[in-house]
Amino acid sequence: MVAELDGHVMRCVRDQNGNHVIQKCIECIPQNVIEFIVSTFYGQVVVLSTHPYGCRVIQRVLEHCDDPKTQQIMMDEVLQSVCLLATDQYGNYVVQHVMEHGKPHERSAIIEKLIGQIVQMSQQKFASNVIEKCLSFGNPVERQILIGEMLGSTEESEHLEVMMKDQFANYVVQKVLETCDDQQREAILTRIKAHLNTLKKYTYGKHIVARVEKLVAAGEKRLGLQPSRVLPED
Repeated sequence: MVAELDGHVMRCVRDQNGNHVIQKCIECIPQNVIEFIVSTFYGQVVVLSTHPYGCRVIQRVLEHCDDPKTQQIMMDEVLQSVCLLATDQYGNYVVQHVMEHGKPHERSAIIEKLIGQIVQMSQQKFASNVIEKCLSFGNPVERQILIGEMLGSTEESEHLEVMMKDQFANYVVQKVLETCDDQQREAILTRIKAHLNTLKKYTYGKHIVARVEKLVAAGEKRLGLQPSRVLPED
């Protein structure tokens, strides 16, 4: 039955019904039998990753095809276009998948490609989800680099302040507070507290205010102190 698909693989992948059949083939049938399916994707990984159905198929290949040659080809193509995929409405799911389920060196390679663009990427609807995954699944050294970039500044403004007011980046800042170590959290909270009064005036800044108040209250509870408000009531 699978052999009947030979010559029609790409047509099936792009079809709203056919893509499910291709996914099931990849999940259930040994790779040596479906080599004709998998090899069709070589050189097409980025194109398929930015397709609503193709992105699912590429994720199945990354999950189930453990042949080193296949993994190498697929990952090389993904890594060549990390920034493009991260900012794409479908491609971002492929990058997130590698961050979540990939090998440590693959995660590191993705983070390396994104370093230097963390603040801009955090403000982009799709890429902000990728940055959150980098914070969750990167190693401590990588997380420190990412946080360091967010704590930088330009002549006009501090990166962190810009991010906290942004509709997408504010979620990245919340993820930082969730994933960082105690020392990093203290440094970030000190920075955030300086902007709390301003943040209250912004729709997205209010999310950060709520998160900070929660963290401060939890810290005081742990130390056995009486809870205090970070900000006075209006």
